[in-house]
Amino acid sequence: MGAMTSKRFKKTPQVLLMGLDSAGKSTLLYMQQRGVAMETSPTVGFNVATVQLDKKTSLSVWDVGGQGTMRPNWKYYLEGCKVLVFVVDSTDRARMGEAQKALKKILNDEHLKGVPLMVLANKKDLPNAMTIREVSTFLELDRYTDRKWEIQACSALKGLGLQQAFTSIAKLLHKA
Repeated sequence: MGAMTSKRFKKTPQVLLMGLDSAGKSTLLYMQQRGVAMETSPTVGFNVATVQLDKKTSLSVWDVGGQGTMRPNWKYYLEGCKVLVFVVDSTDRARMGEAQKALKKILNDEHLKGVPLMVLANKKDLPNAMTIREVSTFLELDRYTDRKWEIQACSALKGLGLQQAFTSIAKLLHKA
């Protein structure tokens, strides 16, 4: 019984899902967890979901509300974070500067020193979506030489690229 019990109560890794409001964080989380696109409303506070990747791996994912008024609270969620997943709306060129500032501010927090970063360029199914290279340039990802980072395109609504993204997140976790 001993071995079984300890495995069952093992704390699942913490993955933080952050980004500006309307980037698609909650949609992405529910699609990955339940396999269905759900109507979401702006997240006040946060959602927590366990995403089961395979028999051995599950991730505890915290999806934190991204409206401007909520962002000062982001710092309270950072402690214990193993991988930061930053979601951007790749069709929203007008808010890329805002996204870049928000990301920079989070990554400067002492709790996130050396924590791997996964950027998800969401809404890639839309015709006006930016390329990964464009998003990467806007977010100035090349500046983050002090940590592992990756960027992938996905569509939360269509479920495209999510499995690959979460598999990559799990790999980043094991390297962390």
